[in-house]
Amino acid sequence: MAAQRDQGHNGDQPPAAVPDVSARDVPAARERARAIPEAAVARLAVYLRVLSGMAEDGVGTISSEELAAAAGVNSAKLRKDLSYVGSYGTRGVGYDVDVLISEIERILGLTRKHSVAVVGIGNLGHALANYGGFPSRGFPVAALFDVDSDLIGVPVGGIPVEHIDDIEAICRDREVTIGVIATPPAVAQDVCDRLVSGGVQCILNFAPVVLGVPDHVEVRKVDLAVEMQILSFHVARRADEAQAEVTVDGTRPGVDEAVVGR
Repeated sequence: MAAQRDQGHNGDQPPAAVPDVSARDVPAARERARAIPEAAVARLAVYLRVLSGMAEDGVGTISSEELAAAAGVNSAKLRKDLSYVGSYGTRGVGYDVDVLISEIERILGLTRKHSVAVVGIGNLGHALANYGGFPSRGFPVAALFDVDSDLIGVPVGGIPVEHIDDIEAICRDREVTIGVIATPPAVAQDVCDRLVSGGVQCILNFAPVVLGVPDHVEVRKVDLAVEMQILSFHVARRADEAQAEVTVDGTRPGVDEAVVGR
C-alpha cells in the first residue's frame, strides 16, 4: 500500500486534491472488523437501521445519547461500539448521520450487494421471499428452491421457484453468497451441503438442527422455539423477583403500605 501512495507524489504527477477516502479506509476498516465482538456487530446493525430511518427523516446529526436511546442501549456502550468503527463523533455536535451510516456499512460489508437464495418455500419461506426489507438493505433474493412439484415455476415475490437439484448451478450462476434454509430438519444438512457446493459463503438456518460446514462458511442459527424459551425465562425471573418483594407479613412494599396509610 505504501508504494501505491508514493506513486501519486512523483515529480510529474501532482497528488490529488481530495484523497479517495473510501479506498484508503477499506483495509483499515476490515482490520477493525476482525476485532469486533459478535455482540457489538449485532448492535451495529441496529444502529444502522436507526440511522437509516433518521436519514430518511432528514436528520443530519445525532448525539450519542439520542442514538443510544433510539437503539435501546446505554450511551457508554454505544460509544464503545462506535469506537470499533473508528468514529468518535464531535464534542458538542455529535455524529454526522450520513458519515456514520457509511462507516457502519463499510464495517458490515454492505458496500456491495449480497444475493440471497431461500430453500424451502413453505409458510416461512414464502414470508422470507416476500419480505421487502431484504432488497432494500442490500440483500436481493436471487433464487428460490423447493422439492414440491406443485411449486416449481410458481413465482413468489416475483421470483420463480426452482427445483432443489439445481441449487449448485443456479447459485454459482447468480453469484449467491447467502443461503437461507427454511426446510424440515431432516433435509437441512443436505441442503446446506448443496449450497456450499454452489459457492454460498454464509448460511442463515431456520431449521432446528446443528449444521456441519467447512471453516470458511459462516452459519447463523435462528431457532424460534429457543427464543420463546429465553423469553419464558425472563417472564419467570420477573415473577420470582416480584414474589421476593412480598414481605413476611404478606404486604407488598410501596403498594400495600400506601393502602394501609389511607
